[in-house]
Amino acid sequence: MATRRPPRLHPTIYVGINRYSLTICAHRRRPLLTSPPCFEVVRRQLLQSAAHHGFSLLAYCAMPDHLHVLAEALDDRSDLRVFAWDFKRRAGFAFKRATGEPLWQEGFYDRVLRSDESSRTVARYLLENPVRAGLARHPLEWPFLGSERYALTTLLDGVGDSRV
Repeated sequence: MATRRPPRLHPTIYVGINRYSLTICAHRRRPLLTSPPCFEVVRRQLLQSAAHHGFSLLAYCAMPDHLHVLAEALDDRSDLRVFAWDFKRRAGFAFKRATGEPLWQEGFYDRVLRSDESSRTVARYLLENPVRAGLARHPLEWPFLGSERYALTTLLDGVGDSRV
């Protein structure tokens, strides 16, 4: 089943100080990303690529067949396209070396956050994905998420307080 590459915005949108929400899908939407060895490869390469390309990871959450990332550029030269390409290449190479299989489908989905959007609100929404998908009762029960910028307990303060 072929998937179309997501359309890109004007190239200048991807360079400079901005915040981005990314979704990167596993090859053929296979449920690979929540095996602990695979997640560790993905997490390690995500952290390395973000540091190398001048991005801070506000939040990330691996679902079985896709990865959500909330990233903030830290430099006027930071380029989201280069960061995403490098991350996917590094993680995909490590995964293919270990398994002989491809890890990612082509492209990624992105959204530039508006200036009036709260990073914490978007991060919290992203981290609550496992609960909405019925994979966990509380985000902190899900071992495949994290943040470089915030303590997860701070981002998730009050989650689940009103749930039965």
